[in-house]
Amino acid sequence: MALQLQLRTVSGLRGRADRIAKAAFRGLSFYTRVLENCEDEARFDETFRWPVASNIDGNEILEIQVFNYSKVFTNRLIGTFRMVLQKVVEEGHVEVMDTLIDDNNSAIQTSISIEIRYQALDGTVGTWNDKEFLETPSVHSEGDGRYPLETDSLLSGHRQSTDGSVGKSNQQSTERSFRRAGKGVFSAMKLGKARPTKDDHRKQDEPAVLEAEDLDRKVMRLGGGLDPDTISLASVTAVTTNVSNKRSKPDIKMEPSAGRPMDYQISITVIEARQLVGLNMDPVVCVEVGEEKKYTSMKESTNCPYYNEYFVFDFHVPPDVMFDKIIKLSVIHSKNLLRSGTLVGSFKMDVGTVYTQPEHQFYHKWAILSDPEDLTAGLKGYLKCDIAVVGKGDNIKTPHKANETEEDDIEGNLLLPDGVPPERQWARFYIKIYRAEGLPRMNTSIMANVKKALIGENKDLVDPYVQVAFAGQKGKTSVQKSSYEPVWNEQIIFTEMFPPLCKRIKIQIRDSDKVNDVAIGTHFIDLRKISNEGDKGYLPTFGPAWVNMYGSTRNYTLMDEHQELNEGLGEGVSFRARLLMSLAVEILDTSNPEINSSTEVQVEQTTPVADNCTGKMEEFFLFGAFLEATMIDRKIGDKPINFEVTIGNYGNQIDGMTKPVLRRKKEGGDGDEEESELLHNSSEDEADEDGEMVSVSSSQPMKPLVTDRNYFHLPYFEKKPCIYIKSWWQDQRRRLYNANIMDKIADKLEEGLNDVQEMIKTEKPHPERRLRGVLEELSSGCLRFVTLADKDQHHSSRTRLDRERLKSCMRELENMGQQATTLRSQVKKNTMKDKLKQVQNFLQKLRFLADEPQHTIPDIFVWMMSNNKRIAYARVPSKDILYSIVDEEMGKDCAKVKTVFLKLPGKRGFGPAGWTVQAKMEIYLWLGLNKQRKDFLSGLPCGFEEKKTTRGQNLPSFPPISLLYTKKQVFQLRAHMYQARSLFAADSSGLSDPFARVFFTSQSQCTEVLNETLCPTWDQLLVFDNVELYGEAHEMRDDPPIIVIEIYDQDTVGKADFMGRTFAKPVVKMSDEQYCPPRFPPQLEYYQIYRGNSTAGDLLAAFELLQIGSGGKSDLPPIDGPTDIDRGPILPVPLGIRPVLSKYRVEILFWGLRDLKRVNLAQVDRPRVDIECAGKGVQSALIQNYKKNPNFSTLVKWFEVDLPENELLHPPLNIRVVDCRAFGRYTLVGSHTVSSLRKFIYRPPDKKAQHWNMTAKQLKGYLAMANGAPRSRPTGEIIVNMEPEVPIKKMETMVKLEANSDAVVKVDVSEEEKEKKKKKKKGGGGGGGEEIEEEEPDESMLDWWSKYFASIETMKEQLRQQEAAAAEAEEKEEMEIADGFKGQAKNKEKSKTPKDDKKKKQQSAPELPEKKNKQKIDELKVFNKELETEFDNFEDWLHTFNLLRGKIGDNDDNATEEERIVGRFKGSMCVYKVPLPDDITKEAGYDPTFGMFQGIPSNDPINVLVRVYIVRATDLHPADINGKADPYIAIKLGKTDIKDKENYISKQLNPVFGKSFDIEATFPMESMLTVAVYDWDLVGTDDLIGETKIDLENRYYSKHRATCGVSQTYSIHGYNIWRDPMKPSQILSKLCKEGKVDGPHFGPGGRVKVANRVYTGPTEIEDENGQKKQTDEHLALTVLRHWEDVPRAGCKLVPEHVETRPLLNPDKPGIEQGRLEMWVDMFPMDMPAPGPAIDISPRKPKKYELRVIVWNTDEVILEDDDYFTGEKSSDIFVRGWLKGQQEDKQDTDVHYHSLTGEGNFNWRYIFPFDYLMAEEKIVISKKESMFSWDETEYKIPARLTLQVWDADHFSADDFLGAIELDLNRFPRGAKTSKQCSLEMVTNEAELPMVSIFKQKRVKGWWPFVARDENDELEITGKVEAELHLLTAEEAEKSPAGLARNEPDPLEKPNRPDTSFIWFLNPLKSIKYLICTRYKWLIIKIVLALLLLIMVALFLYSMPGYMVKKLLGA
Repeated sequence: MALQLQLRTVSGLRGRADRIAKAAFRGLSFYTRVLENCEDEARFDETFRWPVASNIDGNEILEIQVFNYSKVFTNRLIGTFRMVLQKVVEEGHVEVMDTLIDDNNSAIQTSISIEIRYQALDGTVGTWNDKEFLETPSVHSEGDGRYPLETDSLLSGHRQSTDGSVGKSNQQSTERSFRRAGKGVFSAMKLGKARPTKDDHRKQDEPAVLEAEDLDRKVMRLGGGLDPDTISLASVTAVTTNVSNKRSKPDIKMEPSAGRPMDYQISITVIEARQLVGLNMDPVVCVEVGEEKKYTSMKESTNCPYYNEYFVFDFHVPPDVMFDKIIKLSVIHSKNLLRSGTLVGSFKMDVGTVYTQPEHQFYHKWAILSDPEDLTAGLKGYLKCDIAVVGKGDNIKTPHKANETEEDDIEGNLLLPDGVPPERQWARFYIKIYRAEGLPRMNTSIMANVKKALIGENKDLVDPYVQVAFAGQKGKTSVQKSSYEPVWNEQIIFTEMFPPLCKRIKIQIRDSDKVNDVAIGTHFIDLRKISNEGDKGYLPTFGPAWVNMYGSTRNYTLMDEHQELNEGLGEGVSFRARLLMSLAVEILDTSNPEINSSTEVQVEQTTPVADNCTGKMEEFFLFGAFLEATMIDRKIGDKPINFEVTIGNYGNQIDGMTKPVLRRKKEGGDGDEEESELLHNSSEDEADEDGEMVSVSSSQPMKPLVTDRNYFHLPYFEKKPCIYIKSWWQDQRRRLYNANIMDKIADKLEEGLNDVQEMIKTEKPHPERRLRGVLEELSSGCLRFVTLADKDQHHSSRTRLDRERLKSCMRELENMGQQATTLRSQVKKNTMKDKLKQVQNFLQKLRFLADEPQHTIPDIFVWMMSNNKRIAYARVPSKDILYSIVDEEMGKDCAKVKTVFLKLPGKRGFGPAGWTVQAKMEIYLWLGLNKQRKDFLSGLPCGFEEKKTTRGQNLPSFPPISLLYTKKQVFQLRAHMYQARSLFAADSSGLSDPFARVFFTSQSQCTEVLNETLCPTWDQLLVFDNVELYGEAHEMRDDPPIIVIEIYDQDTVGKADFMGRTFAKPVVKMSDEQYCPPRFPPQLEYYQIYRGNSTAGDLLAAFELLQIGSGGKSDLPPIDGPTDIDRGPILPVPLGIRPVLSKYRVEILFWGLRDLKRVNLAQVDRPRVDIECAGKGVQSALIQNYKKNPNFSTLVKWFEVDLPENELLHPPLNIRVVDCRAFGRYTLVGSHTVSSLRKFIYRPPDKKAQHWNMTAKQLKGYLAMANGAPRSRPTGEIIVNMEPEVPIKKMETMVKLEANSDAVVKVDVSEEEKEKKKKKKKGGGGGGGEEIEEEEPDESMLDWWSKYFASIETMKEQLRQQEAAAAEAEEKEEMEIADGFKGQAKNKEKSKTPKDDKKKKQQSAPELPEKKNKQKIDELKVFNKELETEFDNFEDWLHTFNLLRGKIGDNDDNATEEERIVGRFKGSMCVYKVPLPDDITKEAGYDPTFGMFQGIPSNDPINVLVRVYIVRATDLHPADINGKADPYIAIKLGKTDIKDKENYISKQLNPVFGKSFDIEATFPMESMLTVAVYDWDLVGTDDLIGETKIDLENRYYSKHRATCGVSQTYSIHGYNIWRDPMKPSQILSKLCKEGKVDGPHFGPGGRVKVANRVYTGPTEIEDENGQKKQTDEHLALTVLRHWEDVPRAGCKLVPEHVETRPLLNPDKPGIEQGRLEMWVDMFPMDMPAPGPAIDISPRKPKKYELRVIVWNTDEVILEDDDYFTGEKSSDIFVRGWLKGQQEDKQDTDVHYHSLTGEGNFNWRYIFPFDYLMAEEKIVISKKESMFSWDETEYKIPARLTLQVWDADHFSADDFLGAIELDLNRFPRGAKTSKQCSLEMVTNEAELPMVSIFKQKRVKGWWPFVARDENDELEITGKVEAELHLLTAEEAEKSPAGLARNEPDPLEKPNRPDTSFIWFLNPLKSIKYLICTRYKWLIIKIVLALLLLIMVALFLYSMPGYMVKKLLGA
């Protein structure tokens, strides 16, 4: 359905002008062509058509505007016509004649005549249908009746077309076909074009505007509502613009990049762990990457071990494999040789996640440890680490390793990518595997045949199972024995934290085999593509959907060379199978008791899915036509060749299936009857039983013909073979349609961005306009997507992912559309760069969204077969050729002719083999539903007849098996090959002998060979006569075939080497057109040459294709014969095309040659430099003896040469060094090509701009001076601070002062400084009273390191501020964007920001007090990179050119540029138009022998003292097995070689060297300083860790004065002493003299005048004795520090600094092996000698003694039960240590039998230790093991650990609790035991902290804590302790004894007597045990006993008594 408008005429116009009209409907606009010089009537006669996806509403409006067109200014609107479409909707066809209205809505005399047609929907069956039928609907069979509207024709021309055959169509239809919606100039085929050139036949200064005829065709096709002023010149003048719709762009890069192994290095630093869960543990950290494991050392008895150990893993694998590897960090408790230890917790993340981080790293982040065995448990602790992943060529900026003092905010620095919540939950990932089909044969068939003969059964030869790998775990399904269509219905369950930090799930079908299982096919699911983390996001979900797997070819061989493809590496070359699967994620509720808490992978059965869940089976039809097959590699040219097209297994005849594929269910039946569609056609014309066609999937074999000595072609002249295949797939086209719409928006955007970049690069005017146009297109494209996708009908077979993705894509695109609109209004000239970046982010996002994760129809493969063997292939994604009725949804190559290059499969395609084309094909493909197929020929070039099989002769819709072209056009192609530059070095000399070979259709020609150059200027015209092209003439004009240009290197023997390839489109002239501007003669353009995936130079050429009309060649523009007699019959490029030349002079400064390597084993002795540019050149003087003096005697020479006026066309300049040998022989040493002379072009300054500009900040000072004398200030306070003063905004006010007037620069004390001073007086503001106690460090305490650490702090602060500023800017930007379309949001945002600010303030507040009262230490500048990068390589006048020699290596691995460097040429050049203006040559002191190089120092040898300071190295690559290194420094300069071997630093990866070395050197012979770090080894040679090279000569001679950095202040004693032998005033006068600057004039009152500036500053200086003296040095220094502000001569001087240089190892090119901090001073020997070197030796740790008195404990938990009484008690003792448990733990005595938890000790520990104040670390030296050769120095945090234990005699002591106090900041002890609480440990942030180093003596109560069963912290006791810190000297003066010993003994504790133990003093303990408690009981028992005894005695004696009594005895 569509709306069609015919714009006929506009009449009643006034005046005479160029007219253009614009028609707009639903936001999509079209432009007409420009009508030149019309008077009163403009006859446009053009038709526009809008395909509409939804019915037009009666009140929608069509708008037409008519403009006066202007080439330069914006177009002026004449009037507008708006029409409500009500009548059109009702009647379908309306003709209107009406007047226009102007801006004020009043009618004007101009009238317009138009006709509108509208074809609406008949009924609302499918919204996608365009109602232009060929047949009447009655033709449809009943069966198809449900979709009568699915078929349609896109060419409106069919309806009127006179002869009915499809394929011929009249002019109008084709014209419309290429003016279809939104196709603009931006589909420009930017094939190899690097940059369009300016038009050379025009005068340079006139703006390049398009001539109107050029716009004529192009403007009318500009879709997308562009104002004509946004038309990009870059794309309209582009010859390669692809206007019509019949061809699609070829892909220029050839080689597959995936699958090739690369070098990777993963470095992991494990710093420390905190809050580990468990009691008294001995933790070890295991670091695991992939299969490799490394362990840290074990730390004893601590829950917060500090390791600081560095591990490096090196890999050489393909990127995909690398990024899927898992990094696993686990903490293990007590691992030793005998036992493996128990896991405390672990953390997993894949390498890809780290690599996608900014800078590819996590720095100082805390990983959350969790226990995978126990899901219900919480976190198990934190591990702080750095993780970095470096690929080749990545350089990682490590934040500066300074003393990390800031308190660690764990929660704020978690090791998680942005956007991942810190509380990750456990989740189950259910991966359901249902079934697979189309599997290939995986066993040999020999056994099968034997079996079949014996038993008669035929088995499927494959035993498949599915293996799923995710997050380091694997699960697999059961094996289905011998089945090509296995059914599993199983689910594999992974349990992993969500969101997972592993991005991809790998799903692999494998074949089970007794010997080894092999992969059949692999598929990766990227979780980012199947989930969305936004607020309206969704959990990962997938399917049920089919995934297609691709891999090696299907024929089974025992050793498959392409097996890797089946593992998912590289691009699959054949369909392997498809798998039906789904994925779901469920977040676990871990509190649920029933939950299975294991994380093992589980496999269980699952319910099968319904057959139709993945969509209704539809019959698809694929048609292809081969229009050309050329450039066939000669190796296969001798046998007949045919082409085969396959989709899935359909069409695959050799090894497609061993059994029918996809059982296709007939629509009628209920699925029982299965019909096998065997694709072995018995003969082509036979049809199967339904009377339907049988697929024809391959062309007839044909013998190729020879094109030239490298390539063959197939004779597809007028007869073009076709193929067609029917296949059955589930109908899920919607997915592909949405992807196509987004892809098209993205393509358009990319095209536009390329245009913009092109315009910036070639400095075309107004790139920002083009960017605005691009944004407008983007926003209309996005809105279009939203309307189209919104119509998506509700399929039954849409999965959850389909729905969610659609919602999120619509949200994203709607959002993007709005952002684009907002951005568009913000694009200004100055914001251009940032906005461009943002738009590039849009592009990435679009590409990401467009990638559809759920596959549908498999990709199409085109194979070239020779002798039934598969040779080369091309893979075409099915979505690219999928047909749709709606234009935007159609695949970008559907029904278009596409040029494809066939490539070799798999690994064979790597490297050089993959760069040669196997075959170039012009192929036409169409894929769509079978019932929509009637238009499948519509996009072919017209003018053919169809040849069908006998069966289909009279069926109109039957596909042809070949096309016979009846129309052909004859052309002549002219290739103007002018020159190429920066080509590939293909010979060992480092040069090449290039020639170009041009291919067009089946012809090819070569240019001549130019020897020994990388920048050949062929200047040659190649003429191809009688080029025959088939099809209609008008199609050729807009859509000529492409030209392939290949560059080769001619070798004397063997065949030519391939050097690169590019494509071009010719400009076409039909026989009825004039050969005149603007299109002819064509302009030269740059085409980018590619070699594989890398660029390999540019070609400057032009191509024109001229139709030979009826008059033969006589009508063509004449070709002048060869003009050069010497060149023979070679035609030069004709005059109108070659560039316009002017005379230039090139001056060369020859300085010297350096580091020349041997040539053919001979030393270079007498070198000379030859310079050549555009055929002219000059030779340097000969160096007589290279060893003695490698500098040239004559410094400046020049030559004149004719160069193009257009600087972009300037030829390169070649520098070649030859060695002059005896007998007049020359050997080439090496060469260098300066590809762009641009930076060396001298443009004489403009007369008017002689006034020096002044910025606002200097103006301020000027005004201050004018208003009166400077206000007096006490000296010493005036601090030079010119930077932060000026707010950026004011910089635009420039004040011009006459060059001779004076300006005064008053350097103010900045506000902050004053504030600081005030604060200091007040006593630190918020810091309270304590802070004041910190006395300011005394001068004598300060050393160089104080300065260094202070500077590092400053640097970090600056970095933080930069980051904050950047973040703020970004926020502001985003707010602007948001404001653009959300009013409400605006207010919310605004109300939010003040809060944020408050938060920020609160956060930063605590840091302030410390900063304020630090004394102002003089600082230096710490560069965290090399000094060269900061100062532009010190090439301010002396440039270094690397001389190269030798071939460039083919694959990325071997020869890098480094290895090809054979030396360096030092010099410079200056290019300028002659003659120069007079005033330059007449300047005072102008020396004509030096030309433009005035004031250059002499290059005679000079002696220099070089002083190298090495501060420290960081992050060295471990060199020993133990993961450490023993580094030492080695320095080499000329013959001096210093190895500081005896001072190696044992087992350190971050050694502090702190050394300086003095070396005497003679420049130029010794100017390359190498500083290397070696690893010391006891036996064997020492290994190089890494080295860095510094070119001292450039530094020495640089204007930036890099000999000795200028310090911040001038002082003559102390740590900051002036290092340079020259005082600042001497340096200043020297600089003024050299720069011819007036000055310096020192005036009274601390003023100095230089040029027209006045500086002020202090004038007094103190010497060592505190005497003050007058001096000008401070003033001079002020000027030097702002030397860049001095007009003309000024430049930034190098400050006093430390630079950080990466260490590199030649064995591991491109990967940093650590960094070295250092600096170099140089002093000429003919000047006074400098003072002694500054002492930077590492600070010796200061000796301290910490005395800890444990007085008492209280409330210690009771652990033991008493033997006798069962009572709870504890035998308490306290253990403490400072350095580590083994080294110096000390125990108190035991307080036995405490019943209340109270213990009394009065026990003194004494811990002597060495402490580094600056780094807050304790230094300990110890042997690592008994086998260690020497002691290793460790730095550990100063932490005192106190533990309370229960002593046991026969079993191990029980640990009860511990407290760890960081001596620098620990909570102040509580006054009493009662006040001591758990808060003191858990809530450290709120409590006042003290430092023992400031307080010296602290006493109080602290809690002991431990974790209970639930991992909760609980108090297990309290200790009263006293800490007393003394320096070693103080300790000597007042000694104290250990425990309670002399001297200064402590009194014995007053312990209750029960605490004695029974077997030491049994009586006493019995007394206490029994008497106290059981006194009454005992008394009672005693009484009872007495009673008993009495009774007993009574009973005993009673009988005797009685007898006595009785007997009366």
